[in-house]
Amino acid sequence: MFQIHQFPCLNDNYGFLAHDSASGETAAIDTPDAQKYLAEAAAKGWTITQIWNTHWHPDHAGGNLAIRDATACTITGPAAEAEKIPGIDRAVKTGDVVKLGNIEAKVIDVPGHTLGHIAYHLPTESVAFVGDAVFALGCGRVFEGNPKMMWQSLTRLKGLPPETALYCAHEYTASNARFAVTVDPGNEALAAYVNEINDKRARNEWTVPTQLSRELATNPFLRADDPALQAAMGHPGDAVATFAEIRGRKDRF
Repeated sequence: MFQIHQFPCLNDNYGFLAHDSASGETAAIDTPDAQKYLAEAAAKGWTITQIWNTHWHPDHAGGNLAIRDATACTITGPAAEAEKIPGIDRAVKTGDVVKLGNIEAKVIDVPGHTLGHIAYHLPTESVAFVGDAVFALGCGRVFEGNPKMMWQSLTRLKGLPPETALYCAHEYTASNARFAVTVDPGNEALAAYVNEINDKRARNEWTVPTQLSRELATNPFLRADDPALQAAMGHPGDAVATFAEIRGRKDRF
């Protein structure tokens, strides 16, 4: 009844179309490339009826108006960035629910990368569309927020069911993997994950989506509350300072 169609677009973005066959509704998750989205939907025989934006950056909301002009779809986006979301019809925040047919998506505020960034969690489908908040073995740069804000957002995502599939917006995993082993070299689960990633990328295969349970065990940005990692980063007992240290090292990597 529920399908996700994933496809590459721009340089390293992924596009996602979420489709509910019962209602015939299709949601474009962000809009990095309007023509690519329209072509992919047409190839599937789907019509885009909604856009769900995670944040305002042009590689996430830049195709809104062209897709709306072609489909008359409705546009949902973060309330805290409503003035920056082209064509927004509904502004949402934590506690709000967005529906695709009868399938519910719960909105989660995850600011840090931008001040109004949101994620969409579909509990019945074990899926979350997380934009640039978290990546496989990484997280978004803290452009507008601060480390405390970003860590709090990641903590909210850490609280989702561990079987949740995280649909993040970019293929950054190989670079993230090269960095992760520099801060967590003794993590055997991470070493195994890195080998798998390298094999996949050598075959030009995607590493997205990823599963939250795996990220909890291997993603250093989600493990800033781990005592061993805190000690290694020089900030025992301080998750925010540990996260800030890891993020700063990645920014310079």
